[in-house]
Amino acid sequence: MKIHILFEVFGHSIMITGFVILVMMIIEYLNVQTTGGWSRELKASPWMQVIIAAILGIIPGCLGTFTAVSMFSHRLINFAALVTVMIASSGDEAFLMLAMIPDSFVIITLILFGVAVLTGFILNFIPAITNFQPFGPHHKFTLHTEDDKCVCFEKSGILRNITKPGIYRIISMTGVIVLIGLTVTGLIGPGKWNWIRYSVLFALAFSLFILVTVPDHFLKAHIWDHVIRKHLVKIFLWSFGTLLVIHILENQLDLKLWVESNLHIVLLLALAVGLIPESGPHIMFISLFTAGTIPLSVLVVNSIVQDGHGSLPLLAESKRSFFLMKLINVIVGAVIGLIGISAGW
Repeated sequence: MKIHILFEVFGHSIMITGFVILVMMIIEYLNVQTTGGWSRELKASPWMQVIIAAILGIIPGCLGTFTAVSMFSHRLINFAALVTVMIASSGDEAFLMLAMIPDSFVIITLILFGVAVLTGFILNFIPAITNFQPFGPHHKFTLHTEDDKCVCFEKSGILRNITKPGIYRIISMTGVIVLIGLTVTGLIGPGKWNWIRYSVLFALAFSLFILVTVPDHFLKAHIWDHVIRKHLVKIFLWSFGTLLVIHILENQLDLKLWVESNLHIVLLLALAVGLIPESGPHIMFISLFTAGTIPLSVLVVNSIVQDGHGSLPLLAESKRSFFLMKLINVIVGAVIGLIGISAGW
């Protein structure tokens, strides 16, 4: 295996793991600051969860799906909302469609949003789906009573945190600073300055602010014990292993050539390739559509089932959730595909 592939996979895994941990940290911080008020309102409205999930899903790239997976793993949104965000998302392929087929991209996005919201609403009527929760109560956020309230921002302690940081603060701040450097230089994340890089840097800067200002108790109990120790290694190993296997398979199989030679089963391939939790293989369907080889409905089907890197953290956290989500997405994609082919679009 070429060494550059290992470096590429390692870089992607670092990016995915780092951003997911950042999102978890920020959500943890906001939840403690608001004493869980915003999360209680969100959990109380499954319909609002679906709308928010669909909006997160249509954001190009994987930022929205990473956020939704973090929210699901902390029991803030239900499984119907998780399925919603994955249907709405096209992963990094959204950027390619925006550049190559901007008019069609708008149509595809509207279709994905509509299908995602409709699916989420339907799933909310199915108790077995909405009540599916693989994460136990220990995954919930740790909140404090009035007698034991955690102060997350202490002006008097900031100077002490900087001049006399403890070991947990040193390790955490060093990790964030390294991620900032890797992102600025383009070694991880987007290779050019765009809104994704700015968004990631904003999240990193806010995370650094959190690490500098929170007291030792919050850093140890909420960030280190609840986020980093429970999730970091598992997410990284699963991301690295999955991406490495996919790269090996891509080097052994010419999927694009196979698709072009077997167009009579292209719809089934759109569903099957959509199962791959990676940005890359799905580009063939964008290319085939751009060339006029396949109809819009096939590209929509592939976009419904695939979610780029967005589902990799879910695969790391809960295999049952990942496969059930993909199964539902395949069913939805097949229904939409059959309707589209019958309607001639």
